[in-house]
Parts: sequence; structure tokens; C-alpha cells
Amino acid sequence: MLHRNRSDCVALCLLTLLLVASPGVSAQNVTGPAAIDVLPGMPPVIDPSNLYGEASAGRLGPAVGSALPRVYVPNVKSGTVDVIDPETLTVVDRLKAGQSPQHVVPSWDLRTLWVTSSADRRHGQGSLLPIDPISGQPGRPIPVPDAYNMYFMPDGSAAIVVAEARRQLELRDPETMALRRSIQTPQCRGLNHADFSIDGRYAIFTCEFGGSLVKVDLIEGAVIGTLRLSKGGMPQDIRISPDGKVFYVADMRADGVFVVDGESLTETGFIPTGPGTHGLYPSRDGTKLYVANRGSHRTNGAPHGPGSVSVIDFATRKVEATWHIPGGGSPDMGNVSADGKRLWLSGRYDGVVYVIDTATGEMETVPVGRSPHGLTVWPQPGRYSLGHTGNMR
Repeated sequence: MLHRNRSDCVALCLLTLLLVASPGVSAQNVTGPAAIDVLPGMPPVIDPSNLYGEASAGRLGPAVGSALPRVYVPNVKSGTVDVIDPETLTVVDRLKAGQSPQHVVPSWDLRTLWVTSSADRRHGQGSLLPIDPISGQPGRPIPVPDAYNMYFMPDGSAAIVVAEARRQLELRDPETMALRRSIQTPQCRGLNHADFSIDGRYAIFTCEFGGSLVKVDLIEGAVIGTLRLSKGGMPQDIRISPDGKVFYVADMRADGVFVVDGESLTETGFIPTGPGTHGLYPSRDGTKLYVANRGSHRTNGAPHGPGSVSVIDFATRKVEATWHIPGGGSPDMGNVSADGKRLWLSGRYDGVVYVIDTATGEMETVPVGRSPHGLTVWPQPGRYSLGHTGNMR
């Protein structure tokens, strides 16, 4: 909704003043006109044609100014987080991180990195481990029933813990992680990844073992729609387009990316990429989507598979380049460096991290622990984080 009259302008100015005082939101990031009627309390969308514009190269906010430049790699089967110096490409620290650490998630205010650990089969309990990005050191772990992944309400009011084993979303205090309430998703088997509408009013979650998606109304706190994907049936990561019009859904069994209209929750297209399509990461300029193809349809694949990275042009929705892993590999989850020049991806079945030049596709590897998964690169540009490995806006 366009802000055209004087009362609308006054309201927008008041919202801007509140946002300037909010953690992780700087004054230069809230000076443009807001053309989207967003969830109350959510920072305005500065450029509706590119909602990733505030996370473009070099736009580091004051909240991350003192953060150590590091890459944090959770190793599911090692129970550790390897800490990589991105300049020397060496592991400089190894942190204990629970039974099954899955993702390293930047908090909404960018001041904490949270290691999510899913429930272990033997101990039946997950955990949330805070890491101080300034010192790079962990705090005291917080026991939770299950924490495969974590996101944040677009207004920063709550953390959304993805309790995959329980088929529910737990809304928790974003700092203490005390439970407030839960949203049940019994129809979503393998609840794991999500992204949010451009206005922040709903989110779409993938159901890995159900071959479907669920749409959650964030105001009402309830599932308001489901979509069974037409083929493949093993959806993984999901990411909204820069203009907010469609969602891209990686499917590990379909070997490609579904295009989904979020408002109507319908399929509108499919883009073939490579075997085991898994992770999705927009380029810092918001023109490309890097797609990690894990090289296997199985959750426990073999090393040295036919892994690759596809580069989709957002404007044409076509693959413009494919970078194959030399000798085979299993690119999984990760993110793009702050300057946009490197794509960092975990090698899930190969015990390495891939460091890929986004201009040429050339890559190097860094040995890490067993079954590396949702790594994050830190710091990253942006006003706030919606979770996962750095869904920055």
C-alpha cells in the first residue's frame, strides 16, 4: 500500500524513528519511502524491487562492527562447531556443541549466533548454544526438546524454533529462549526450512519427508494452507525472489527448484539444476541465486558424488552457469561472504567446506569435522536476520 497522504507520512516518520533506535538497524537504512504495508513493528521494505538491497555488499551495520571475521561450521556427527579464519582458510577453533548441531543462526538483532541442535536419538533432547560473535566463544547451552533450525519473527518479537521431531514451531523469547507458545504442524513431516513474505505477514515452511509446503499466518499463529509438490517430493531450502512475488523451493529428489506463488500457494514453474538440489543463496547484488546440488537423493549419501552449484538468473529464471565440484562432492548449506566474492558451502558427505569464487566458480576446500551442515559466514551485511544461516534483510 502506497503512503500518499500526510497522516501516512507522519506514521512512517514515527516508525522510522523507532527503527533507528532498534538494535541492528542503522539510520541510513531507513530513509527511503516504504511502498509495502508490512507486519506492524517490522522494519520497512526500502526497495520493493529488491528486498535484499539492504544486505548488499559492504552494508555492514553497527551491530556487527566488532565481530570477528569467521565462518562457523556445525558438524552433525562430530558434535562440534569448527571455526574458520576466512583469510587463512584454516580452522582456528573447535567448539563443543551438543549431540547433533545442525545450523548456526544469526539472531534478529545480529548480536548472537545460535547453534541449533536437534534431538539426539539416545538422549532425546536438543539445545540452543549462544556464541558471542565478538569473542567467538560460546555461552551456556539452553536445553530444548528439539531444535533442527531457527528463524525469527520479522518484527524481532520472537525466535521461531523448528522442532522437526515434534512437528511444531516453538515461539520463544529471542534472548532467553523461554517458551511462549507453539504452532502445531501435524501435516508437515520433516518440517525444516522457511522463508517469509515481503510484508512479513506469513511464512512458508518445507516438509522434507512429506513432499509438501505449509503456509503459516504469523499474525494468527496458524497453518493456513498446504501444497503438495507435483514431482520429486523432498523439498529442502526455500527463498523468496528479490521482488517478493514468488518463492524458490529446492527439491532434493526432483533435482531442481520449484517456483511457487506464495499468495495463492500454487506451483508456477520448475527449474532443473542438478542431483540432490538442496541450499539456496541470493547473490549480494540480488541478481543471482546460487543453488547447492548435494549430489544425492539420500539423507546419508556417499562422498565424492556428482555435486555441483547452479547459478540461476533471477530475471530470466534460467540457469546461466553450473560449477561442478572437482573430484565430486556434496555441497549443502552455507552463505555468501560480506563482499559477495565467495560462496561458502559445507560438504555434507565429504567432511570439507567449499570456498567458491563467485566470479569464476573456482574453488578451494577446508577440512572440517564429520557431516558439516548449516554453516554461517560472519559478519554479514543487513539490518536484521530472519534466521537460518543468515537470511538477511
